[in-house]
Amino acid sequence: MTMCSHCILQLMRDNPTLRGMTSQTQNDQDTQTALSVSRAILAGDWATLDGLLAPEFVYHGDLGTPYSRDEYIGFMQGMKGAMSDMTMDFTHTVAENGLVSVRFVTHARHTGAFMGAPATNKPVEIRGIFVRRIQDGKVVEEFQATDLLWMMTQMGAGTLFGYWIGVGVLHKSAAIPARIDV
Repeated sequence: MTMCSHCILQLMRDNPTLRGMTSQTQNDQDTQTALSVSRAILAGDWATLDGLLAPEFVYHGDLGTPYSRDEYIGFMQGMKGAMSDMTMDFTHTVAENGLVSVRFVTHARHTGAFMGAPATNKPVEIRGIFVRRIQDGKVVEEFQATDLLWMMTQMGAGTLFGYWIGVGVLHKSAAIPARIDV
């Protein structure tokens, strides 16, 4: 017996178990898309990263200024260039209705200038959470919160003090990152 696609869709709408299976499959696909962004960054695969992000992609990060797709890629290129031997653990993931939330722990060595701080060659652990919104297989938006105090404390008192003076006292904002086409 062969069923037409209209009949299959109707059956799925009428059957909560089948609806849940489809939803779980979509959640799994969204999770893989969200994690693929991080994997592309770790690999320095900027072409793959570019393909995973929708043209209208917007990043809302710790520094308060939303970034476009090109600015986000530029920021990630700068971070990747400043942190050697970077690895990332995804300790918790939750996906529902096109939103994927991931708690991450990154380990790296601070070997280049990053966020105004000169290289310290110290190991750092970066902890945080991001939520990526997936639509039509592309990431259209990301919200990220990183424990910057913890990261800068590991980089040294000078880094922490410099950041406090620059942001807290002088109210300097970070420069918008430029994408480097390689």
